[in-house]
Amino acid sequence: MAKPNQPSSSIDQKSGFCSATKIFHSLKPPILLPPEHQTLSVTDFAFSLSRTSPSPETAALIDSATANRLSYRDLGRRTETLASSLQSRLGLSRGDTAFVIAPSSVQLPILYLSLISIGVVISPANPSNTESEISRQIEICKPTIAFATSATARKLSSNRVATVLIDSAEFESTSEIGTDSVEVTQSDTAAILFSSGTTGPVKGVTLTYRNLVNVVLGAHTSRPRRESQQRVVLLTVPLFHGYGLSWLLKSLAVGESLVLLTEKFDALRTIRAVERFEITDMVLAPPALVAMTRVEDALMDGRDLRSLSRVVCGGAPIGMETVMRFKSRFPTVILAQGYGLTEAHGGVSLNLEGPSDNKRLESVGRLGSNVEAKIVDPDSGEGLPPRVRGELYIRGPMIMKGYIGDKEATMGTLDSEGWMRTGDLCYIDEEGYLFIVDRLKELIKYNGYQVPPVELEKLLISHPDIIDAAVIPYPDEEAGQVPMAFVVRCDQSNLNKAQVMDYVAKQVAPYKKIRRVSFVASIPKNPAGKILRRELVKLALSHSPSKL
Repeated sequence: MAKPNQPSSSIDQKSGFCSATKIFHSLKPPILLPPEHQTLSVTDFAFSLSRTSPSPETAALIDSATANRLSYRDLGRRTETLASSLQSRLGLSRGDTAFVIAPSSVQLPILYLSLISIGVVISPANPSNTESEISRQIEICKPTIAFATSATARKLSSNRVATVLIDSAEFESTSEIGTDSVEVTQSDTAAILFSSGTTGPVKGVTLTYRNLVNVVLGAHTSRPRRESQQRVVLLTVPLFHGYGLSWLLKSLAVGESLVLLTEKFDALRTIRAVERFEITDMVLAPPALVAMTRVEDALMDGRDLRSLSRVVCGGAPIGMETVMRFKSRFPTVILAQGYGLTEAHGGVSLNLEGPSDNKRLESVGRLGSNVEAKIVDPDSGEGLPPRVRGELYIRGPMIMKGYIGDKEATMGTLDSEGWMRTGDLCYIDEEGYLFIVDRLKELIKYNGYQVPPVELEKLLISHPDIIDAAVIPYPDEEAGQVPMAFVVRCDQSNLNKAQVMDYVAKQVAPYKKIRRVSFVASIPKNPAGKILRRELVKLALSHSPSKL
């Protein structure tokens, strides 16, 4: 978004790049947010917007396993009732923090919306985390209360925090009405989400009410004015993750019906859900997208998937081979790739245009409304022009307040002008499309050359006998580091290490060759689909005396 004192004529209207400031500006119309000093309930705001779209009896939430539905009318009532109970029975008030450890369910959005409506900070965690990981997260967010299920509560046993079971009869029977009015400022903390920890210790990302308002208003402003049908969105990503939370808010703001995947992801089960609920939009992480393209043709025969018009995929890069397999299997479906971070709630870009130019199929799209970006030379700190690779810096109303209790990490990520360092190696082309190359910290240093692991992983996954793959740096006395691949083979495959290395060597420069291969049953990933390379590095080093 152009600054008031900067004429729009100085900005290239194709790329959004300003040669004077070295800043890339969004090419989309700006979204006017409420004044920062204005008090605003995100929950009430989202409900007020949704009331302009669907009938009150339209399904707001649907459980994919049971098909149980909750209408917009009932969602509003239950949210208000629970908020009142949280105040009167549990004594929760503005500024308290609620730690939530529970799998996706229809109850979870009600809990989130109720807590946010009374000014309580939500801090959701992955229910599959270990007790020690949970203890670390509790130490970070310092909750007043915890919400869990019967299955996850045991992971809180070593922590002295009052716990409420959300799958108990008592919790379900809340019936009080009459919430005390709570005013929150947009700078107040609304949520503490936990960073993926793919390149370092887990951190608590502090999101404000303004961050959430930006998501809600952005979705509502950009929605099509006339819809020929009710949009039904299948959300396969978990609600404890920023990706899932932002889509919950977006769907509520535009009156969509949100189908929650409440069972472990299974590609065939998901395809059946698309058919059963007449899904129009599906939100996936990259591993789920890959699995969808690998379902046997025989199992797809007779499936009526005509309702599906768009699939949104984000969380980690996906390769051209996967994109082309998807387009071959679902030729009428738009595949939209997006880019965002836990620290930039609601996303930075989304490729919804579906360009016919194959070179842009791997792009994560153009910058969203109100988003500014810089591509910075990691060595000199200078801003770079289109087509030149560097670290991506971003600025806008989606940026977090900081890392809670960690000033050093916050200062290392946010500067005094509001720019956030993403740590991602990227470039923006001459028409404003953003491309993610790799994580800067994950680049492999081979004889002075920089080797992007993602590039090699995309090549490996394109092999017909490889289901999944990850590439890490392996220590080498002469080269410093060499690329090592962890590979998941298809069942009954006889693919050997030499064949893997030869397959890649034929398609890359000599310095990018895979030098070591290990076959594994699965690749460790976080819920958004990002590879946990640190775990693979530990595995590799456990069989070697060398150290990185």
